[in-house]
Amino acid sequence: MIRKTRLLVTAVACCVALVLAGCGGGGDTSPSTSASAKPVAGGEGRVLLLSDPRTLDPAILGNAYASGALLGNALYGTLMTNDEADEVHYSMAESFTTTDNGKTFTLKLRPGLVFSDGTPLNAEAVKFNWDRTKDPAVGSPHRSEAATIESSEVVDDVTLKVTLVTPVPRYALSVLASSMNWIASPAALQKGQQAFDAKPIGAGPFTLESWTRQADIRLVKNPRYWDAPKPYLDRLTLRSALDSNQRYNTLLTGGADVAVDSSWVNLDKATKAGLPTDVMQLSGGVFTALNMRRAPFDDIRARRAVAAAVDSDALNLAAYNGTAKLADTLFTDASPFYSETPLRKRDKETAQRLFDELAAEGKPLSFTFTSASSSENRALAENIQTQLSAFKNVKVEIRIIEVAEFVQLRRTLDFDAVITSALFQDPEPRLTTVFSGGSPANMPGIDDPALNKALLAGRTATSEEERKAAYDTVQERLTELTPMFFVARGGLGAISAKNVGGLVQYGLGSLLPEELWIQP
Repeated sequence: MIRKTRLLVTAVACCVALVLAGCGGGGDTSPSTSASAKPVAGGEGRVLLLSDPRTLDPAILGNAYASGALLGNALYGTLMTNDEADEVHYSMAESFTTTDNGKTFTLKLRPGLVFSDGTPLNAEAVKFNWDRTKDPAVGSPHRSEAATIESSEVVDDVTLKVTLVTPVPRYALSVLASSMNWIASPAALQKGQQAFDAKPIGAGPFTLESWTRQADIRLVKNPRYWDAPKPYLDRLTLRSALDSNQRYNTLLTGGADVAVDSSWVNLDKATKAGLPTDVMQLSGGVFTALNMRRAPFDDIRARRAVAAAVDSDALNLAAYNGTAKLADTLFTDASPFYSETPLRKRDKETAQRLFDELAAEGKPLSFTFTSASSSENRALAENIQTQLSAFKNVKVEIRIIEVAEFVQLRRTLDFDAVITSALFQDPEPRLTTVFSGGSPANMPGIDDPALNKALLAGRTATSEEERKAAYDTVQERLTELTPMFFVARGGLGAISAKNVGGLVQYGLGSLLPEELWIQP
């Protein structure tokens, strides 16, 4: 079994069960920060996010740390979650089982589930949401995961049977790490995006009180939530803080209670300050996608030149103060699929030779690096630009866009190079989603028959040996074709004040708001 490492860090290194996570440091022995701490009901939680949503539509919100994960969990709840051992735990679903190695699955819901307006959350509602997510017209970032379903059938109010295009034994992980984990009222969705954004109807622990765009989202406790006495908090106020220094300082000075954070610098500072910090350390990482669909990166020499020119240690220092864990290999050494063969090697001479070769053919390398407006991404883009400026016959411009614009970028694919990610515990489904030819989430646009075959083998194989062989081939093809280069492992984290408990994440850094509590 593949394991990820989740670090619950405090200055005194105390350990608390996940549900009660939140022990403090620095000698603080108050009940809220000790191993005997119990959840406290009531109060308001102020949470800093990494981006502003452009819609509350669950199909479009991204279920990952940098997008709409906490908001989606708050409004819609979860069907399933997973833990640090990658074991699936059920919430609104009672089970999701297969008897034929992943060709068909049966989803069983808890009986009596209702949306916040009192209407039933049943198997028909799940089918509606899943069918809608795979509709290209909706523009879901998780269409690949939903499109794995060939057909679905409502058996009764609490039972949905799905048949997959190909067997995927670990398909539950695709569901829980995507927006398929969130079910909204079909009637509310059918009223259109504007009406839904004004009054989203889900079955999560909170409901929407108000949403001031580019400011804050105010949520109140859902009295119909299925898992009473959760949520512990009466209210949540969510707002984005794109600048990493501002985000950490706001938390440190009492302006927020919790911060979703991917900055290795902030996570390092929080650890040293004794703040409760939950960090998921996964394989893969943050990478620069090189768009193979068009010039200049349709030429493998251009891709190899840039990959050989960039110094990962310099990037780490510029963007993360040297605190990030580098992603030299596709898998961490804790994974059974680990290979010590590096994905790339820095070679300045090779890089310059390739730049010169392209220029001699009348194609001097010139491209635009698209970056999110977050300070971390800007630092990465600017440092790559600086590093490449030391070479001849290469020119880089930077284009800044808002984080929410990345949803549109995934549809238009109008970029040369962009920072994105492939973070995973088990390589399935994420590697298939990110690198399989034809996948709508395949940002580099790679479509290599040998790679596709290996990804399919890794997805459908039932033995660890077969999967290991498949993923060895995956790493070999990615190294050979260079559709991207990795920057660092992802720091999927959440930091809180010392009087906050219940930092619990699942999937790809998806924080559960119903677990949060605050000691007055």
